[in-house]
Amino acid sequence: MKKRHATKQTPSTQKYLNIAEIRDDSVVMKDGTLRAVLLVSSINFALKSEDEQNAIVAGYVTFLNLLDFPVQIVIQSRQLDLDEYLAMIKEAEEKQTNELLKIQTAEYKQYITELVEMGDIMTKRFFVVVPYDPVANKKRSFTQRTGDIMSPTKVIKLNQKEFFKRQKELFALVDRVLSGLASMGIRASILETQALIELYYTTYNPTVSRSEKLTEVGKLQMEDF
Repeated sequence: MKKRHATKQTPSTQKYLNIAEIRDDSVVMKDGTLRAVLLVSSINFALKSEDEQNAIVAGYVTFLNLLDFPVQIVIQSRQLDLDEYLAMIKEAEEKQTNELLKIQTAEYKQYITELVEMGDIMTKRFFVVVPYDPVANKKRSFTQRTGDIMSPTKVIKLNQKEFFKRQKELFALVDRVLSGLASMGIRASILETQALIELYYTTYNPTVSRSEKLTEVGKLQMEDF
């Protein structure tokens, strides 16, 4: 009788991510650094007058010159997801008592479905990632930093006091970024904990996230951007 060998389990992808946890509107990295993510509005630069364009460019230059720490600008493109909207239309169709309106609602739902499938409509969101890297961590060599990335089990544990200390410094940087963006007429909002979880889940699972939704995590604060 042959012995049954235990199936070797493949390590979870999450094990190799640099994220240790997400809490209190902050992303805690495995090396002890923190991140805040801002959802920002966009500007249709081409529709602005020449004076407005010059003012925006000047504001952007000033914003960059005032920064003495790095930020990351991320543009995320995703296929437009209208599943919830279509479900709402279907529900309205089923509740409709007027037969003519019921038919029109069904036709409208079919039209929207075909439009999305044929047009492959994309939606874009714009983010600014603000990092906080404590002075002690900045003194680490490139080799040490690389080792942290290649060794996913090595995690710096932050106690509550140290976490809040670093978070306070992080949000001080965030305030500076928000002020600089506002000077250019760009609205921005800090993603809260649940919105951060939603963002990273859809980013690392673009296909799965369309069919396997997370438990209700709350909507992004600036939904109409």
